[in-house]
Amino acid sequence: MKKLNIGKTLLYGILGIYAIVTLVPFIWAVSSSFKTLEEIVSGSLNFIPKNFTFENYKQIFLEQELFPRWLLNSVVIAVAGTSLNLLFNSMAGYALARLSFPGRKTLFIIILAVLMIPAQVTMIPNYLILRELGWLNSYQGMIVPAMINATFIFMMRQFFINFPKELEEAAEMDGLCRFGTFFKIVLPLAKPALAAQAIFVFMGFWNDFMRPLIILSDPSMFTLPLGLNTFKGQYISYWNYIMAASMVFTLPVLLIYGFFNRYFIKGISFTGGK
Repeated sequence: MKKLNIGKTLLYGILGIYAIVTLVPFIWAVSSSFKTLEEIVSGSLNFIPKNFTFENYKQIFLEQELFPRWLLNSVVIAVAGTSLNLLFNSMAGYALARLSFPGRKTLFIIILAVLMIPAQVTMIPNYLILRELGWLNSYQGMIVPAMINATFIFMMRQFFINFPKELEEAAEMDGLCRFGTFFKIVLPLAKPALAAQAIFVFMGFWNDFMRPLIILSDPSMFTLPLGLNTFKGQYISYWNYIMAASMVFTLPVLLIYGFFNRYFIKGISFTGGK
């Protein structure tokens, strides 16, 4: 019993230290978003601003004309990309788990092989294809190539393999076709897996820097990660604006995670294996 208590104490101690190490930089960033540039570059590590100001937030929203547009671009791309991923990854995963068609095993092997290819390998081919289509500097150029994801097709397949067939058979007996069964019975009951997928996919779109850097060159089409980079110059970096913009940038991710958190752990456990 004593060994168990010592183990728990040690575990909680390690987790507490990890939480502090994780939270301290975030708290400092929040604090810095209300500081002046002079106070930030002075090197002091105080968490309470000496001269508390909202000027940084006022500057990025009112003086930096493109910041609201960058925020809008990020929201459109992330929401549209996440919605399409949820739909198509789920449909593909369901087809691989439930439907019998020629080449199903081969297709599944190809999807697994895609997981082994680094994203950097496909960047140049993707850019050349988008250039030929005339989709550079456009929403479709950012959304369409990323509207499916092999990782989450695999995840949804694992979920649907464990999904009770009796519910689908009952729906079929009630006269529902395959599409009706999927959209009215299966998909509503797949909320845990969809929530887990939504968090990861949204964060992938929201935090993406490399793809927008390659595809977007018009400042009015920049996403927030690219826009934040414009606050850094060769001779001076406006860290007060960067910190304020970073807080605005972080808020939607926190809201998404908070909204889907109740499904998150359940989704991981459901998709983790039989």
